[in-house]
Amino acid sequence: MTTELTTLRGISSMATRAMLAELAQSCPRECAVDIHFESVGGVDAARRVREGEPFDVVVLAGDAIDKLIAAGSVLPDSRADLVVSKTVVAVPRGAAEFDVSTEQALRKAVLEAAAIGHSTGPSGTAVLALLQRWGVLDAVRDRLVQAPAGVPVGRLLDQGKATLGFQQTSELMGLDGVRVLGELPSGCEIVTRFTAGVCSVSRQQQAARALIAYLASPRTAQVKRSHGMEPA
Repeated sequence: MTTELTTLRGISSMATRAMLAELAQSCPRECAVDIHFESVGGVDAARRVREGEPFDVVVLAGDAIDKLIAAGSVLPDSRADLVVSKTVVAVPRGAAEFDVSTEQALRKAVLEAAAIGHSTGPSGTAVLALLQRWGVLDAVRDRLVQAPAGVPVGRLLDQGKATLGFQQTSELMGLDGVRVLGELPSGCEIVTRFTAGVCSVSRQQQAARALIAYLASPRTAQVKRSHGMEPA
C-alpha cells in the first residue's frame, strides 16, 4: 500500500539551500511529505513570510524566526533549531596564504585586504559588528563589498571582486575558485543557528510539524555535517 504524500512549500535562506535540497529527497519516505524549498536571500525570505505568502515551512537564522513569531507569521510552538553554522575566512584560489589563526592576525589581514567581501545575512551583520568592535570599520568601509542578496561571497572571490571574504562554510563548499583559510579564531567566532518554523498561513500544519520533526531529528545529522554544519 502506497502512503499518500502531503505536498508542502518551504522557503529558506541560501546558507541551508543545498542541505535542505538533499534532505527533501528523503522526506517522502521519512515523513510522508513532498517538500520543495525555495532558497533566496534571508531578508527577502523573511519579508515574504511576513507578507503572508502561502508557505508552510520557513528555515532562517534563529533571530529572524523569532521576529516572525513576534509578528504572528510563524507558530511559536513549532520553532525548532536545526543546525549551527560557523563563519570562515576565505581568499581566491591561488592567492598568497596568510595567518588568520589569532584575532590579532585576522585584524591585520583585514586591514591589509584590498577588498573585503561579506554577506547580507546574519554572518555579514556579525562581521560588521566585529569590525566596529575592533575600531576599524571606518578605516575599511571603502573596501567593503557586500554580496547581493542570494549571491555567495565565494562568487565575489572567484570573480576578483574581493580579495578576502567572510561566509558560512556551507555557502563556500564546492566553489572551485575559493580557498578557505580557516574558521574565525577564538574571541571573534561567528556562529549562526538556523531554525525552522511552521508558517501561520499553512493549511497543512500537521504535515509541516512532521517535516520539522524529521529535519531536527538525529537521522539527519550525517547530511548536515556533509554540508559543513553541525546538528543543533
